[in-house]
Amino acid sequence: MTSTIKYKLLLSIGLLSAAIIAFQLVLMQILSIVQWHHFAYMIISVAMLGFGAAGTVLSLSRTWLLKHSEIMVPVLMMVSGLSMSFVVGWSQSSFTRFDSYLVFADYRQAGKLLLTYLLFFTPFFFGALAIGILFVQYVASISKIYFADLFGSGMGGLFALVLTWIYLPQQLPAIISILPIIAGIIILPGRSKSRALIIILSFLVILWQLAHPPQLIPSQYKDISKTLLLPEAKVTIQKSSPYGFVQTVTSPVLRYAPGLSLTAQNTARVKAAAFVNGDWFGPITSWKKEDSSFILDYTTSALPYVMRKRNKVLVLRTSTGIDVAHAVSHDVESITTTEPNSVVLSLLKKELALASDSLLYQPKVMSQRMEPRTFLMMDTARYDLIVLPMTGTFGGSSGLYALQEQAIMTREAFQEMWLRLNENGVISITSWMDYPLRNPLKVLATMVEVLYNSGIKNPRAHLAAIRSWGTITFVLTKSPVTVTEVANIRKFCDDMMFDPAILPGLKAEERSSYNQLQDERFFRYIDQILSENRKAFYDEYDFNIKPATDNKPFFSQFLRWENLNRLSHFFGTRSIPFFEVGYFLVLVTLVQIAIVSFVLILLPLFKLGWSGKNKFSILLYFSGIGLGYMFVEIVLIQHFILYFGNPVYAASAVLTSLLIFSGLGSNVSARFIGSKKDSYLLFVLIALLLLIDAFVLMPLLQNTIHVSLPIKLVIVLLLMGPLAFLMGMPFPSGLSLVSKSNPEAIPWAWGVNGCISVISTALATILSIELGFNWVLFLAALAYCLPVIGLSWF
Repeated sequence: MTSTIKYKLLLSIGLLSAAIIAFQLVLMQILSIVQWHHFAYMIISVAMLGFGAAGTVLSLSRTWLLKHSEIMVPVLMMVSGLSMSFVVGWSQSSFTRFDSYLVFADYRQAGKLLLTYLLFFTPFFFGALAIGILFVQYVASISKIYFADLFGSGMGGLFALVLTWIYLPQQLPAIISILPIIAGIIILPGRSKSRALIIILSFLVILWQLAHPPQLIPSQYKDISKTLLLPEAKVTIQKSSPYGFVQTVTSPVLRYAPGLSLTAQNTARVKAAAFVNGDWFGPITSWKKEDSSFILDYTTSALPYVMRKRNKVLVLRTSTGIDVAHAVSHDVESITTTEPNSVVLSLLKKELALASDSLLYQPKVMSQRMEPRTFLMMDTARYDLIVLPMTGTFGGSSGLYALQEQAIMTREAFQEMWLRLNENGVISITSWMDYPLRNPLKVLATMVEVLYNSGIKNPRAHLAAIRSWGTITFVLTKSPVTVTEVANIRKFCDDMMFDPAILPGLKAEERSSYNQLQDERFFRYIDQILSENRKAFYDEYDFNIKPATDNKPFFSQFLRWENLNRLSHFFGTRSIPFFEVGYFLVLVTLVQIAIVSFVLILLPLFKLGWSGKNKFSILLYFSGIGLGYMFVEIVLIQHFILYFGNPVYAASAVLTSLLIFSGLGSNVSARFIGSKKDSYLLFVLIALLLLIDAFVLMPLLQNTIHVSLPIKLVIVLLLMGPLAFLMGMPFPSGLSLVSKSNPEAIPWAWGVNGCISVISTALATILSIELGFNWVLFLAALAYCLPVIGLSWF
């Protein structure tokens, strides 16, 4: 290769970068299927670790790699592609496959988890090493190289989204691996015969992988794994999409009876059960009256219908339609329902229409394809009943959803629901009873805070709750609960052998007439939450039951670090991780990756030395931009999920616009950043924009949430374009500066940026949970101040 950059080389870099980002997104979905969604953070970290390790190898073997770059770069690209096609299959072998539920119980699983890290690390390392060699070799044209890298990454995100509509998840790695192979072929030197042989062999391997895709084996603790153990259970439908991998399962013995009354004569025969990424999504069952009374009438979920007649109902999350069917069975006049997963809605209207008695074709049912919270923010109608999805899981969730943002479960969301109620309207939510008690208490705390914020000083008058052996249903009423409603609730509890937990005039002995609790403190906790001293109880309780907020929308995060010691004495040290498996796994990821990353940063320093090399300045500069960029990316995706009402649109809009505009900024950075003074001004502008976003972004999005999708896209471009454009300049300008003062340190600088990006991915998640999204943006602005310090020491 010559020192002059060639356009086919830029195309090659773009294709490789597109494959790397697409492969990341595919691995996230695959791990969501075989394990749980929180491993998305691991994939981002492992990908960035590949870049960091590549920087280390470049630092130690710079001369040799540059001397053989003409053959090494295309070979590394093709090896990256080939490894993409194999690592998923290898990760599913019995030797390597881990189970996240067992990581804290069987330490061999931690070793398997590490092996999985290394497997997934491989394609990212080889691809990053190819890009790194080009960064060093063409540092004079770094702005163009970095533009091709970022632009390709942006296109790769869109490419992955398109592919997930067409192919099954296990087929996607082989499809994506074609891009790096083509990238290598474009710049592969040599005779035509040898080139042809390499091309033929490479594509034969890919074709074999496409014909024999790996089998994805879900954790034995996934809902679909347990369901498939039923007699004659089989998967009947499989649909892949960016919304997740949707499957339906049938079995002649499949039943659905959440907390069913002990007086019920029958359980609901379920025609099919739907799963998304292996997690329970809902049952498909009949709602017609001639089949029998609707099954939910024998559960605590019937509470709002028992109290009085409901005419206008809003169901926040359609799922498979079980709550919609419940409303239809009660002859309500109109039902509005929201569901962001368009694949599930399509199934209910097509393949599952007969099984669901054409539920969504009922004239009284109007379905909206968007996030429930987004609909609430746009809607102006009023309702007699707003139904939220069931929270928690049977037997407890073990903290698997601790990292999941639940915008519909925040204090602000309940406040918006309150404003959407008619005079006699109610909000209803059912929770599984868990132990230790967390979900029911947090639901109640959220409702109580809404009442106090609305000026109601006696929350007991506006709340009712009834309990079965396994569930509890709460209703929050706009007007005080009437005498007639109290009588209706008491009769229903007697008929179904349920117990009232909250009710005007309730006596203590009525709370456990039929379903006695081993731990009666639950009732004391309820009374404390309903009292004026509730905030003191929040502070004293072992788990975090303070209402979630829009700034910290992690409803299922109950961990309180200061109480770990007390909990470990009571439950046992090895039991604690199972209360918050998701959170602890991210912490394990952070610790493991941080150790490896710091080793990779420090290792080359022992060989290259510190003195006279500006190493500390380089560390500050490239750490700051790596930390800041990843913090911004993660927070913006979360903010735009509410705005678009769809996580797929949000991720696509943020990643694509952020990467492409950053690439454009990189492409012109050489024209605008010519001195340290220019760099100082650049970082001041970036930090200033981030501070402004921390204060005005969410209010601005909320005030424009009602506009059409094309206008929203324009608003996103206007909001993100200038910031992303500026954020694309520091990296190439920094490498140009390093090339003038210490060219041997270029690979190390690049590795520092990659390794710090590794840590910042998991760190941003933890900081979001503990401090909130606004603080992460503040810290991102602070991170962009570190390069200013580094520049002053160059």
